[in-house]
Amino acid sequence: MILILLFSLVFSPQFRPVTSSHCTTITSTKNFEKCMTLPTQQASLAWTYHAHNPTLDLVFFGNFISPSGWVGWGINPTTAEMTGTRTLIAFPDPNTGQLVLLPYILDPTVKLQKAPLLSRPLDHIHLLTSSAKMYGGKLATIHDGAQVEIYATIKLSPNKTKIHVVWNRGVYVQGYSPTIHPTTINDLSSATTIDLLSGVARHESDLKTLKIVHGVMNGISWGVMLPIGIIMSRYLRHIEALGPTWFYVHAGMQLTGFFLGTIGFAIGLKLGELSPGKVYGLHRKLGFIAVCLGSLQTLALLFRPKTTNKYRKYWKSYHHFVGYACVVLGVVNVFQGFEAMEASRSYVKLAYCLCLSTLIGICIALEVNSWVVFCRRAEEEKLKRDGVITNPSSEKASGSFN
Repeated sequence: MILILLFSLVFSPQFRPVTSSHCTTITSTKNFEKCMTLPTQQASLAWTYHAHNPTLDLVFFGNFISPSGWVGWGINPTTAEMTGTRTLIAFPDPNTGQLVLLPYILDPTVKLQKAPLLSRPLDHIHLLTSSAKMYGGKLATIHDGAQVEIYATIKLSPNKTKIHVVWNRGVYVQGYSPTIHPTTINDLSSATTIDLLSGVARHESDLKTLKIVHGVMNGISWGVMLPIGIIMSRYLRHIEALGPTWFYVHAGMQLTGFFLGTIGFAIGLKLGELSPGKVYGLHRKLGFIAVCLGSLQTLALLFRPKTTNKYRKYWKSYHHFVGYACVVLGVVNVFQGFEAMEASRSYVKLAYCLCLSTLIGICIALEVNSWVVFCRRAEEEKLKRDGVITNPSSEKASGSFN
C-alpha cells in the first residue's frame, strides 16, 4: 500500500515542479512557428525551421541580472553542455553603453578560467545573420531584470532536426570579455536538446522520468523497507511463538530493500552522467556511504558465527552498529533527495513524513512495552530469589515425588 501511495503521489500533478509555460512566437521583428519555455532562468526560445533550405530562424529571450551584465545563448555541435558551445553574447558596450552582440567559442580553457573570454568567429556553426535588441525597442535601457532578444539565422546540415541549446547570464563584463556566470544548480544546468520538428526537449523529459524512478525506488527501499526490517528484528525476536520466523522475515525485508536501493543508486549515477552541470554533493556522498555500509551488512551474513561461537558478541555489535548507521544515513538522504528534486514542499514529502512518523510511533510503543515486560520479569525473578514466589514447576515435581 505504501508503494501504491507513493507512486500515485509522485505522478500526481501536485508533485510536478511548477514552471512557467509562457512563451511567444510573436515579436516586433518577425513571427515564428514554434516556441518553448526553457527549464531555467525564465528564458524561452522561438523558431521557424525551413526544411527545404535547411535553415533555422530563431530568437532567444533572456533576462539581465545586472546593468553591467551579459546574456548569452548558443548551440553546442556535439552535446548539451557548456564546453564546446558556439554562442552569441549580448551586453552593454563599455564605451557607449549601447547593446552589442558578439560571437564567442567556449573551449575548455574558458571553464578553467586560465584566460579572459575573447570574441572570435564561430566555427562548426554556419551563422548567416545575428542581432540583438532590448524588449521595448530603442528607448529601452539595460537594467536588472531587463529582457533581451537575440536573433539568429543558422544554416543546418540536411536532416538535422535536433540541436543542443546552451544559455546563461552573468553579472559583469570586463572590457569586451564576459566574466563567469553564477554557479548555482540552475545556472549550471542551463542546457537541453530540442527537436525542432516536434518542439520537445527530449533530454529533459527523459531525465524527469529517471528522476521519478530514482526517487521512488530509493524512498521505498532506504526510507521505508530497511527501517521496517530493523523494527522486525528488534521487537519480533522476543516472541517465542514465532520461533526463527522473525529472522527470515527480517533478512528477506533487508535484502529486498538493499536490492531495490542498489538499483536506485545505479540510476542516480546514470543521472549524474546525463546531467554534468548538476552536482548534488551531499546527496551523492551520503548515497555512496549508505551503499557501502549496506554491502558490508549483506556480506556479514556470509560470516555469521553460530550462537556458541566466542566471536558471536563482536559480530552482533558490528551488525547492529552498521545496520543502524545505514538506516539513519538512508533516511537522511531521502530528505536530501526531496531537496534535489525540488519537492521539499510536495505532497510526496508530506506522505513520507507521515509514514516515517508512524514507524517512529510504533517503535516508541513497542520500546515502552518491552521495558514494561523486562521490568516485570526482573521483579518476578527478584521475588523468586527472595522466596516470596515459588516456581510452580518445582512444586508440582515435589508433590509427585511425595
